[in-house]
Amino acid sequence: MRIAPLSFGLMLALSTPVLADPVIFAAASLKTALDEIATDFTAESGVKPLISYDGSGALAKQILADAPADMFISAATDWMDQVEKADYILPGTREDFLGNTLVLISDKADPVEIADLPEKLGSEHIAMGLLDSVPAGQYGKAALTHLGLWEKIEPQVAQAQNVRAALALVASGEAPYGIVYKTDAAAEPKVHVVATFPEGSYPAITYPIALLKAGPDAEGAKAFYDYLTTPKATALLEQQGFEILKK
Repeated sequence: MRIAPLSFGLMLALSTPVLADPVIFAAASLKTALDEIATDFTAESGVKPLISYDGSGALAKQILADAPADMFISAATDWMDQVEKADYILPGTREDFLGNTLVLISDKADPVEIADLPEKLGSEHIAMGLLDSVPAGQYGKAALTHLGLWEKIEPQVAQAQNVRAALALVASGEAPYGIVYKTDAAAEPKVHVVATFPEGSYPAITYPIALLKAGPDAEGAKAFYDYLTTPKATALLEQQGFEILKK
C-alpha cells in the first residue's frame, strides 16, 4: 500500500512543540511574495510570521539597536555585513537567498532609452529609494553613475522611504518615472517597465537571509526559514520574478 508523503505542516506538528509567531525583518521589495508565502505557511503550520517591511538600511539599524527580531532578509549584502560584523547573526544561517533585476518604470507604457532619460524627465522628478540606506536607491545611483547620467538626474531625484514607496509615487502619477526592482513592477498593475538597466551597470542584486541570535522565537523562525526553500514557496518567488539562489 502506498503512503502519501507528509505535508510540511504535518511534519512540523509531529517534530516540534507549539511554536510562537516569529518576527521577520524583510526588505520592502519582498512584500507581495512573502505575504503570500507566510499565509500558506500559517495555513499549514498554525504559526503566523509577523513581518516588518522597510528599507534594508532602516531594518539593519533597528537590529543593531536591539530590536526583537528572529530573521533578517536584506536586499543588499552590505547591510547584512554590518549586522554580522556586530555579531547578531546565528552562526551557519547566513545564505544568499534571492537575486533581482533593476528596471525603469513609468505610469505610461512607452519604452524609453535610458540614455534619453534626462530629456524625458524634463523638469519632473524620478522616484528612487533613499540613496543612503535603501538598496534599490543605491543600485539605481550606481547604474546612473556608470551610464554617465547621475549628475544630470541627481537634482530631480525624489527619494522615498523604501522601494515600495518609490513604486507608489509612480503608480499614483506623482512621478513620471521611477527606479525599482523587476519584482516590484510585477506587483503593481498601474506601472509599466519601460527599460531594463544593463547587466554590469550596477552591482549584482543579492538578498542575503539569516537567523538572528537574540530573536525571541528561534524555533518558529527556523521553521519559516526552512519553509522558504520548499517547492511551493520558491514557485511563488519565481512567479514574482526573483531568481532563487538558496536551494
